[in-house]
Amino acid sequence: MKLFMPNKSILIVNAISVMVAFLIHLPEMIALSDMMPDEVIFPGMHWTDVFNEVFFTYLSLLLLFFLNERLFRFGDTQVNMGWKKLLLSFLVTWIASNLLGKGFVALHQHFDIPAIDALLHHYLHPLRDFLISVVVTGSCYLMYQNRKSNMVLLENQQLRTENIANQYETLKNQLNPHMLFNSLNTLSTLIRESSDKAQDYLQELSRVLRYTLQDNDSHSVTLAEEMDFVHAYLYLLKMRYEENLNFDIRISSDALQKKLPPMAVQMLVENAVKHNEISRRHPLTVAISTSGDWITVENRIQSKLTGNTGTRIGLDNLAKRYRLLFKQEIVVKEENSCFIVRLPLI
Repeated sequence: MKLFMPNKSILIVNAISVMVAFLIHLPEMIALSDMMPDEVIFPGMHWTDVFNEVFFTYLSLLLLFFLNERLFRFGDTQVNMGWKKLLLSFLVTWIASNLLGKGFVALHQHFDIPAIDALLHHYLHPLRDFLISVVVTGSCYLMYQNRKSNMVLLENQQLRTENIANQYETLKNQLNPHMLFNSLNTLSTLIRESSDKAQDYLQELSRVLRYTLQDNDSHSVTLAEEMDFVHAYLYLLKMRYEENLNFDIRISSDALQKKLPPMAVQMLVENAVKHNEISRRHPLTVAISTSGDWITVENRIQSKLTGNTGTRIGLDNLAKRYRLLFKQEIVVKEENSCFIVRLPLI
């Protein structure tokens, strides 16, 4: 059973089996202690008969638990345990319990194994088989639900941890002194050149900071919300790099209400700008497009002279969030001198 159940479940199953085995044969044990032979309910019964019955019931319960675990996979939280499967488990357990009881009677008759021969004891067998089936199936289902609840709690805890890490990484990328220095430098230049452009720039910078600080509490956002933020972020980049940085955005209207983790597209754009040369000699174009249930961010690889390849912390963090939130994988590849990242849309 250890191959199919964790250690805690083995202890629980053994405890249930021992308890039920004794309770099922409680009438016999009470009768065995009766000091008035004339009123004995189970005549001719000896303590070895009762012990064998209890021990066989205990072994039968263990076998029935094992059978349910093997056939119906109660230990696998990925399996959907509907009422039909639960009913089938109950029927199989009832039949198996009945067959095991008949097998014990056959052993008693052919090999003279100690057992209770009283007529009342045999009349109680169908009721006991029913009760055993209820206990085994019900216990398996409760343990399954407990495992599933624990798994959900664990995943939620992991998700909260990943979100905290993502918030830290995002804030570090967006609010670090370098980013603020560049933004304020650009704003200072615009104030001198054009107050209208400076006002627009300040407004878009405010949108970026507001989204970064507030919306990061959500586990997922619509693509429409994400792209609204991305457009504000692209505006800041365009003001800084001017004609040396271009964006080719092709988002279908059908994809706008689909979900993805917050700041996922922005992080990919940030990576493209951070790790590639952007100059008059080598202008950079970042393409953002949707196709079916995917959004793709793609750029030509124009490595900087410093040769800094990055730590991939942002991509690894994004991949973990997708696994926890949606049980999906992102696609990262280099193809035809282009760096391509594809994100599932939920």
